[in-house]
Amino acid sequence: MTVKIVEVTTKKLRREFIKLSWKIYKNDPVWVPPLVSEMKKTITGKSNTLTTSGPSVLILAKKDGETVGRLCIGINKKLNEFKKIKQGYLTLFESINKEEVSKALFDYAMNWLRGQGMTTIIGPLAPPNGDDYRGLLLENFEDSPMVMNIYNPSYYNKLFTSYGFEKFWDFFGYHYDLTQGIPERFKKVAEYAQKKYKFRVDPVNLKDLYNEARDVKKIMDVAMPSDWPDFYPPTFEDIEVVMKSMKPVADPELVYIARNDKNEPIGFSIALPDYNQAIKHLNGRLLPFGFFKFLWYKRKINAARIFVLFVVPDYQKKGVTASIYLRSFEAAIKKGMTIGEGSTIAELNPAMCRDAEGAGGKLSKTFRIYKRDVS
Repeated sequence: MTVKIVEVTTKKLRREFIKLSWKIYKNDPVWVPPLVSEMKKTITGKSNTLTTSGPSVLILAKKDGETVGRLCIGINKKLNEFKKIKQGYLTLFESINKEEVSKALFDYAMNWLRGQGMTTIIGPLAPPNGDDYRGLLLENFEDSPMVMNIYNPSYYNKLFTSYGFEKFWDFFGYHYDLTQGIPERFKKVAEYAQKKYKFRVDPVNLKDLYNEARDVKKIMDVAMPSDWPDFYPPTFEDIEVVMKSMKPVADPELVYIARNDKNEPIGFSIALPDYNQAIKHLNGRLLPFGFFKFLWYKRKINAARIFVLFVVPDYQKKGVTASIYLRSFEAAIKKGMTIGEGSTIAELNPAMCRDAEGAGGKLSKTFRIYKRDVS
């Protein structure tokens, strides 16, 4: 039978959309099952701006009555207006290793976006204002993905390229061995920079989320490069959505805001303990007993991931990044962590790549976003 595409319009189909991952990764020991409750928030836009950024549609690929693929297709109107482009995106792609399945999904996406007047398509992206589904992993399928990071079967790259998708841009992940401690030279550089350029690095105040989010927006308005093709300065409401969704899991000792001697925000970072080490044991369910499992395994987490780090242009060569790394490493080591990861860092940001390497990072992963004309 041919592959049939079905739009997700019912609770039953939403469950099939979510549970397909268990079929795709059934025999993969590296995969970390997502929390079903969190995936529901993702596809309904409760943890991102999927439903408010523009039109989107969830689809399933079925063959012989069995769900064999899925995809979310959308248009980020805010990004398109800011960049003056007509671009659609793909996200949440999963498929068995059959080109006929991925082709059916991509054909539907092309037709849907063409009907919306779009001229190009990129992906996989995270749903708007998200960070956990951006790109395909191209190498290192041996290490389990850290919290809110990408993992996929190795054959996904072929499914995209065989359809005519080409590289748009790459992101990198850097590995840190915290068992070696922090080099004294690195400490001295960071401490010297703070004194010379008169800035400090403070843990975020989760009890004053409104003002902290306001400072984050000030930083992102000037720190986000205007030439990055799939980014635009988020609104205050966008930032609030992300920060509120992270508040229950954020560790204030791993989230920092740098400020100068005038108390102006000049940089910020977000790191999280690698909760995937605990989530992996839950099989997607927190209830009824998953929460207790989570608390048990949470005590054994030995890694953290820095996944957001921005510094305003006037301070980008003044040791702010190094100082943030230093505070993050110190906090992680104090918590007994032995592994760190800095990801995902765009290839269009070579300065940040150099900073990551300067802090002792070793390139360990590459992620790719693809692009194709809608024709």
